[in-house]
Amino acid sequence: QVQLKESGGGLVQAGGSLRVSCVVSGSTVSTYSFGWYRQAPGKQRELVAVKSSGGYTNYTDSVKGRFAISVDNAKKTVYLQMNSLKPGDTAVYYCNKVWESPTEDGGTYYRPVWSWGPGTQVTVSA
Repeated sequence: QVQLKESGGGLVQAGGSLRVSCVVSGSTVSTYSFGWYRQAPGKQRELVAVKSSGGYTNYTDSVKGRFAISVDNAKKTVYLQMNSLKPGDTAVYYCNKVWESPTEDGGTYYRPVWSWGPGTQVTVSA
């Protein structure tokens, strides 16, 4: 059974940095695509970063240039480096394996595959 365990969140001032981690147990990671999601209070969970098995990365506009996703295959860990944090980044952060499928308008839809882990809380103070 695959399990996801996120960690590394915390309280940080605006402009600061954090790196959150997600350890994957029960599965390999090297042949899969992974994404980081976040869910702020009262809002839907949103995908913020994706790294494909081929190394391609994609980010939602609000975090481009500030966040970086990476995968350590040996440690079976997915990372999200977050720099220049803003209060709007406050949320619970989750990782998951994602399946990619093309959309009619030529884009890509990413679907989370596994059961969610507990997430890790990131709070950015003004």
